[in-house]
Amino acid sequence: MDLTNATIITAMVTPFQESGEIDFDKLPQLVDYLLANHTEGVILAGTTGESPTLTHEEELQLFQRIIELIDGRIPIICGVGTNDTRDSVAFVKELATIAGIDAVLAVVPYYNKPDQEGMYQHFKTIAEASELPIILYNVPGRTAACLEVETTLRLAQLEKIVAIKECAGLDAITELIERAPKDFLVYTGEDGLAFATKALGGQGVISVASHVFGSSMYEMYQALEQGNLPEAAKIQRQLLPKMNALFSVPSPAPVKAALNHLGIPVGNLRLPLVACTPEEEQRIIRTLEI
Repeated sequence: MDLTNATIITAMVTPFQESGEIDFDKLPQLVDYLLANHTEGVILAGTTGESPTLTHEEELQLFQRIIELIDGRIPIICGVGTNDTRDSVAFVKELATIAGIDAVLAVVPYYNKPDQEGMYQHFKTIAEASELPIILYNVPGRTAACLEVETTLRLAQLEKIVAIKECAGLDAITELIERAPKDFLVYTGEDGLAFATKALGGQGVISVASHVFGSSMYEMYQALEQGNLPEAAKIQRQLLPKMNALFSVPSPAPVKAALNHLGIPVGNLRLPLVACTPEEEQRIIRTLEI
């Protein structure tokens, strides 16, 4: 299954039990809820899924369970990115043996801060080893390294690199949409840029807010597709303060609080991330109007 019909991809949270173990029993309700609210693809074990705290075995178990639950209805994208190229290569080779995974997400290497050539060689090495399509993930606010547009354009020439989740701002998104190959998909990783990215000709958004506002985001994109710019812009204006509230403390604490409030139990977070305080939660829920 390719990604060309996936405009709203949810970077899915990982539910946890009170003990801190993955709560696999909560996954069916979460998946059904997301699908009912216009999620058109899911990313597993990304930032929102608290991937740094998941063991390799936990990630494999999570992937397998979601494959069973989704049963081919939407694309499944699994996080494989690390700051060790050899580890990412081994992981992407392992995932190629699992039926039901449609693509992988590879984040810019973090902590060791490679230069542009180092990043290019990192992703090129993963691409040459991969049988699965690869989505680049540029998130300089978390990695302390930024994949520059020129480097992304070089990588976009490689067969297996098919898309980017871009979090370096609207200028980078605009230039990539203009200059990348036409079959290279540009997603924003910033919910607040969902409208602008699509309006500029990008593919869509890889989203946290779609956990809560997936249907509204879908309506916004439908309005854009139908040429109803005023309606699409109105929806975006209404959503923006709510999207911002979902990042008012370190994510995914706000979205987990929102889901729990909505009766979609996903539990708490794993350290070093912590849940919203009662005061933070009240403020966030009030802003979300849920």
